[in-house]
Amino acid sequence: MRLPIILDTDPGIDDAAAIAAAIFAPELDLQLMTTVAGNVSVEKTTRNALQLLHFWDVDIPLAQGAATPLVRPLRDAASVHGESGMGGYDFVEHDRQPLAKPAFQAIRDALMHAPEPITLVAIGPLTNIALLLTHYPECKFNIRRLVIMGGSAGRGNFTPNAEFNIAIDPEAASQVFRSGLDIVMCGLDVTNQAMLAPEYLASLPALNKTGSMLHALFSHYRSGSMQSGLRMHDLCAIAWLARPELFTLQPCFVAVETQGQYTAGTTVVDIEGRLGMPANAQVALGLDVAGFQRWAAEVLSLAS
Repeated sequence: MRLPIILDTDPGIDDAAAIAAAIFAPELDLQLMTTVAGNVSVEKTTRNALQLLHFWDVDIPLAQGAATPLVRPLRDAASVHGESGMGGYDFVEHDRQPLAKPAFQAIRDALMHAPEPITLVAIGPLTNIALLLTHYPECKFNIRRLVIMGGSAGRGNFTPNAEFNIAIDPEAASQVFRSGLDIVMCGLDVTNQAMLAPEYLASLPALNKTGSMLHALFSHYRSGSMQSGLRMHDLCAIAWLARPELFTLQPCFVAVETQGQYTAGTTVVDIEGRLGMPANAQVALGLDVAGFQRWAAEVLSLAS
């Protein structure tokens, strides 16, 4: 049985690799995509997502989501992903359009009409998920679990302590971690290890059409280099769904700081249980890097 999933994303170069895996991994059934502002504006992330769906000629509905965090102005990552979010490859023109409803409404409708609970996968800021839980709290019973790429038990990559996806909308992240959902957190503790090696990156153009496209995008990606290897942060969330045995998880209490000039967006991960709070997330702390690389090569070889 393929696992039904909904993917909330902000493409983004490494998002493109994650979307490819979500579409082509034989274990997964991608039923809906939604976009959120993060790496670039929501108009750009939506355009990028539609370009990818057209590139692969797949009929997966897509809904545009939140244009700004819940209470903060948007800070993007164009410095990492380029001004468009997915520069470096010339996608062909198309006439695809997003659904005529916001992302949180589209997720609600998909959940409520599903014959079984669906797994939500969020690889951008958690704004859409927080809006869903605010407007439709009854949907929690139709969510099997929430798998996120975000957070860190150690250092950050946006501020000294905060990871980008959480730091962009810490209020949304705080709400989500307090929601009672079954959460799997794939943060920087594993995603910083999830490197695609230079030798593999160099082989991508000969792999297939997807390999050529990703190679062009990766050449403009600033999370590493084509010579030293690239971090596939978002791909980790899809890898956990398809190959959970590659990850070492620990149940932890996780809180999100929303205050402080230097600490907002920090995920406080209580690995040692010092706070005496019940665990509210399974936190990925270890990764079989070689196994991840083998899986990534396998799933991308299945793409068209």
